[in-house]
Amino acid sequence: MKLIMEVSNLIIPLFILYILLFGMTKKVKVYDAFIKGAKDGLLIVYNLAPTLIGLLVGTGVLRESGALNGLANLLTPFGEFFKVPKEIIPLMVVKLFSGSAATGLLLDIYHTFGPDSYIGTLASILMSCTETVLYCMSVYFMSVNVSKTRWTLAGGLLSTLAGLIMSVVLATVMQ
Repeated sequence: MKLIMEVSNLIIPLFILYILLFGMTKKVKVYDAFIKGAKDGLLIVYNLAPTLIGLLVGTGVLRESGALNGLANLLTPFGEFFKVPKEIIPLMVVKLFSGSAATGLLLDIYHTFGPDSYIGTLASILMSCTETVLYCMSVYFMSVNVSKTRWTLAGGLLSTLAGLIMSVVLATVMQ
């Protein structure tokens, strides 16, 4: 165990040393390349900030206004068809927009029902079987200036539905 701890403490410094030595052997000005990369990274953050702020504010407004509970009530028949408890539907909706907001809802579910309950287990599996589709589309496509998303949204929503169905199957089997 001690050996693993020592190796894990050395991995990052050795990786940095490797990058420096590799750059020097290829005759690359490593520091200049680092500065250029840092500038490019900050420019990407600057361009993505409005989108990220909009997603975070929108998710917060949706959650705090009670609209999320109203949406959950509307989607309850859909949830009953797939054997999804009403308490999971807000998590399912928020997960499309924001992973961190979904984690907050997950913690609320754990606090209310417990992590070992059917709802807690289903919520845990759902969090790992689905993706933040709208967040990924907005951030990744905006960062590379993609304006025609074609079938990405449909594919993302279909894969989320498949993840939801498998979450229910797995949670049911585990109980």
